[in-house]
Amino acid sequence: MKVIAFARKEQGTGASRRLRNAGQTPGIIYGGTEAPVSITLDHNALYHALKKEVFHSSILDLEVDGKVEKVLLRDFQVHAYKQLVLHADFQRVDPNKKIHVKVPLHFINADVSPAVKLNAAVISHVVVELDISCLPADLPEFVEVDLSKLEAGQSIHVSSLVLPKGVSAVVHGDDATVAIAVVPAGATSAEAEAK
Repeated sequence: MKVIAFARKEQGTGASRRLRNAGQTPGIIYGGTEAPVSITLDHNALYHALKKEVFHSSILDLEVDGKVEKVLLRDFQVHAYKQLVLHADFQRVDPNKKIHVKVPLHFINADVSPAVKLNAAVISHVVVELDISCLPADLPEFVEVDLSKLEAGQSIHVSSLVLPKGVSAVVHGDDATVAIAVVPAGATSAEAEAK
């Protein structure tokens, strides 16, 4: 995904306010061996890009005054109640060094799982994104979680996820739960009455 930006000379609150009033968003590129670079981006293009899931979990081609750099979106600030992006932070990416990022989880086959089909269970998504570590070239847009074999009362943990080649999950502490199938209390009593 390509993003176009321009180098920014003016710093400070007043300069940032003037940029925002002119339809621009201030930002910064940092990391790697080069010095941080202050940039401006077109607000509307950035606002719409931020709505796309892929923008948050992909290596971006950021063009600043004709020079293209590989970057990751690391942070952004939005106004408390206005549809306004206040600032965006991008980190340079070295193709030979592993990166640590969060990628979204896509849950598939919930409707064909035994928990839902046979027991009318409800599948709860405990986490919706996963911390991973990989080289930039191996970065997936998302990780799929296959729920087709999930039974009622069972759960899926990070250790049972099928990760793409070159990608490893970063887990802090115990093997975290990703999804769980729970039979609602009303459903069990209704089954008992039917017998």
